[in-house]
Amino acid sequence: MTIADIIKNFGLQIRAGREQILEEVTGGYASDLLSDVIAHSCKGNIWITIQTHPNIVAVATMKELAGIILTGKREPDADTIKKAEEEGMPILVSPLFTFELVGRLYQIGISGISPC
Repeated sequence: MTIADIIKNFGLQIRAGREQILEEVTGGYASDLLSDVIAHSCKGNIWITIQTHPNIVAVATMKELAGIILTGKREPDADTIKKAEEEGMPILVSPLFTFELVGRLYQIGISGISPC
């Protein structure tokens, strides 16, 4: 499944990284602690968070994640969008809260278990 498939399934809004939405998603990871994402996410995961600051792009880029979804209608800071565009990191926005989005992602086959 690609980021484009996830966008289509859930009507997500793209805020950055439009050119990379055909990236394959290997699994999902939900956390708001940057250190937790660094320690436990895997390459190709889609990251679900409420964080909106530029450091999320740095972490996602370092971990080679497929993209970031901000939940609860949260919007990325202007600096976050700029950094994401520079790094080619997709940032998406969902009106759903994290718990509901993660459940729906699981229903379409995005698991929290992925080989690192």
